[in-house]
Amino acid sequence: MLRDMTIQRMDNVAIVVDDLDEAVSFFTELGMEMEGRGQIEGPWADRTVGLDGVRSDIAMMRTPDGHSKLELTKYQTPATTGAVPENPPPNTLGLHRVMFAVDDIDDTIARLRAHGAELLGEVAQYESIFRLCYLRGPAGIIVALAEQIG
Repeated sequence: MLRDMTIQRMDNVAIVVDDLDEAVSFFTELGMEMEGRGQIEGPWADRTVGLDGVRSDIAMMRTPDGHSKLELTKYQTPATTGAVPENPPPNTLGLHRVMFAVDDIDDTIARLRAHGAELLGEVAQYESIFRLCYLRGPAGIIVALAEQIG
C-alpha cells in the first residue's frame, strides 16, 4: 500500500552568486532559459531564511524541457560570506554540484570556457554510455556535464 506523499515535486535549487548577470550569462550559454527576475525583501523573507534585513536579487532559470530550475541569488543585504575553503573540492560535505545532460560536451565546454569555466579534471568516458566532466563555474559552482554516447 502507498503511504501519503509528503512532497509534490522538487521545485528548484538555489545558488548564491556574487555576480548575478555573469551567472545568468553562464547558464544561458549552457542552454537554460530565463523564467523571470525579481527582488526579494521584507519580513516574510527574513523569517523564511532566518536572516535579518534580507534583500536579494534573483533570476529563475529553467531547462529547455521545463522540468528543472535554478534560482540564482545575489544577496544585497546581509553581505554574503565566502565558502571555506574557496572553491571546495567535489568531496566536500553538502550540495556540491549540479549536473546537466548535453548534446555535445566538447562544444559546451568550449562555450562555457568563454564565460570563465574551468575543467576540474578531464572529460572521461564511462563504458560506452556517457562522456562526463566537472567544470567550475560562477561563484565556484561545480557544474557536471554528461553526453550520452551509447
